[in-house]
Amino acid sequence: MRAISGLWRWRHNPLCRATDRVEARVALAGLLLILLAAPLTGALVGGAAQDALQRSVRDQHESRHRVTATVVRALERPPMTVDPEGASAGELRSRVLAGWTAPDGSRHEGSVMASIGDPAIGDRFPIWTDGQGRAVTRPLDSATATTHAVLAGFGAAVVAAALVETGRRIVVWRMVRRRYARLEREWDRAGPDWGRTGAGS
Repeated sequence: MRAISGLWRWRHNPLCRATDRVEARVALAGLLLILLAAPLTGALVGGAAQDALQRSVRDQHESRHRVTATVVRALERPPMTVDPEGASAGELRSRVLAGWTAPDGSRHEGSVMASIGDPAIGDRFPIWTDGQGRAVTRPLDSATATTHAVLAGFGAAVVAAALVETGRRIVVWRMVRRRYARLEREWDRAGPDWGRTGAGS
């Protein structure tokens, strides 16, 4: 508030140039855009992302099915990996050859990642398949989709604010360059005789 009242008093200062007033208006417009447009952009982008992601969640849950697979044999043992989409961050995964029955009743066998630390023949574990029984990734859950939407909205708001600030800086930079160019022209006009008073020339 003190800065705003200072700017208001500065308006009537005889040393205040027209460019100073324009710069202050540009700064105020930039601030208002950052405070109003950036959050609005974030809300719109986040809302659109939320709708699209929740639609994707519903589609995936309708088209993917959780079935139980049985380990046929363990495959070459690569280093244990962590499932990036797992419910818990520490869920270990091993590659195994497994067999399972698809939702349509057909039998399938293939190499899949099992949520078993030390798989043995006959061990059972859940996997996700499509309608034809092909192994697919776990469907996106609603909470993860909401998190992605919030991050998208936040990112859009930050980008919008950065664009406004960049635009403001470019406008001010051009105004300062014009001011310096004008000053140089005035200096060139007055400059040749400056400092020669009484030199007899």
